[in-house]
Amino acid sequence: MRTLFLPAFLCVLGGSLQAAEPPNIVFIMADDLGYGELGCYGQEKIKTPHIDRLAADGMRFTQAYAGAAVCQPSRAVLMTGLHTGHAAVRTNDLKQLLLLEDVTVAELLKQRGYATGGFGKWGLGYVGTTGQPNRQGFDEWFGQYLQVHAHFYYPYWVRHNDEKYLLPGNEGGRRGQYVQDELHAKAMDFIRRHADGPFFAYLPYIIPHVEMVVPDEWEAPYRGQFPKVAVMDPRPGYIGSEDGFATLPGMISRLDAYVGEVRSLLDKLGIADNTIVIFTSDNGGQNGGKDKGWTKMTDFFQGNGPLRGYKGTFYEGGIRVPFIAHWPGRTAVGSVSDHICGFQDVLPTLCEVAGIGVPAVTDGISIVPTLTGNGTQKTHEGMFWESRRGKGMARAARKGRWKAVQPRLDAAVELYDLSEDISETTNVADAHADIIREMTAFMDSCHEPEREYPAAPFRPVLGDFVR
Repeated sequence: MRTLFLPAFLCVLGGSLQAAEPPNIVFIMADDLGYGELGCYGQEKIKTPHIDRLAADGMRFTQAYAGAAVCQPSRAVLMTGLHTGHAAVRTNDLKQLLLLEDVTVAELLKQRGYATGGFGKWGLGYVGTTGQPNRQGFDEWFGQYLQVHAHFYYPYWVRHNDEKYLLPGNEGGRRGQYVQDELHAKAMDFIRRHADGPFFAYLPYIIPHVEMVVPDEWEAPYRGQFPKVAVMDPRPGYIGSEDGFATLPGMISRLDAYVGEVRSLLDKLGIADNTIVIFTSDNGGQNGGKDKGWTKMTDFFQGNGPLRGYKGTFYEGGIRVPFIAHWPGRTAVGSVSDHICGFQDVLPTLCEVAGIGVPAVTDGISIVPTLTGNGTQKTHEGMFWESRRGKGMARAARKGRWKAVQPRLDAAVELYDLSEDISETTNVADAHADIIREMTAFMDSCHEPEREYPAAPFRPVLGDFVR
């Protein structure tokens, strides 16, 4: 078995962009925002002018992939630059978390002198574990450590580093403090406090993930435009929406406004020209729910565009995501790239942006040549995803035009030609036995056994958090 990790000081220099004053980095990640839910990706019913402007000012990627089809492992891939065949976290499981030997992009940037702050959903370890964000390179964290806590928009408390941060407006089940607004306010404050730079502001915001709820002023403009359809959550304690077809666009519009407010602040502080802003989503649009309410909602808005599948599947709708980058003076205005990349590429990319070394062991490849138009862009031999489901495992791979999906290890490998069939409608496995063998061998080579995790110090109590 190969060694997965090296200490951060054992780095291979990639100093082509090293500079005395490295740029600030703002990385904004939506939660369950589908590939087709933004105007710049073809959305017609939901208005996203600020994110569309970000794409018009920078570069929009058409073939960018999340680290996984669900939130927890996707974030692990983003933080460590290792795909789910190698990463510490490979599925939504509270027992899986980052370990001390893991090297995160926040740790590497901190060593370069960056102030590092995270505001939103972490999902890679909670208080008292090795995965706590303050033990993984973050100077400051405000939000939810557990992904299940981030399902709720009116909790009684969130975390600010080691401490509980009370939201008294929500005491006793009241809805006085929309938690996403609180997350955004803290992120804006972090940027103000560190305007002298350099800083890494990681904004893994929690919308438009269910539960379906947004302050009335954001939902109201969409009421009456679409059929009134209730999207109710069958799980105890969750808030549903009597008019989900207005709530979802209201949530996305609120997210869009946050992006605009961040960019306006950068301009006001006079640091926009020395800040790279990246926007993406952690996986595809939502499905499921009682009577398939979430699925109906995603389908109505064509939330995953022409792509098959939803969050939780390895079809394109579950893992292909919007990805937009604006680096003033570096990215060509209004550019579009079909370069195939993924969350594992974020760590080496941000290392090169900051002018620091890239860990010798990584599954990622810097996309700086694509962003800047300078140099030769290296490409992946292939992209890989896996996820444990009970005692079984699902996996998928992409190599060039070919996409393989295996829902279970005892199931046949499906094969799709994405160059002609972006919607994965036709399984062509029977006609390409040689490609199936190649893809299967590649997937086999990408998997290493899961690591051993220390016993959790305690089990979080969900009810204490929610109400």
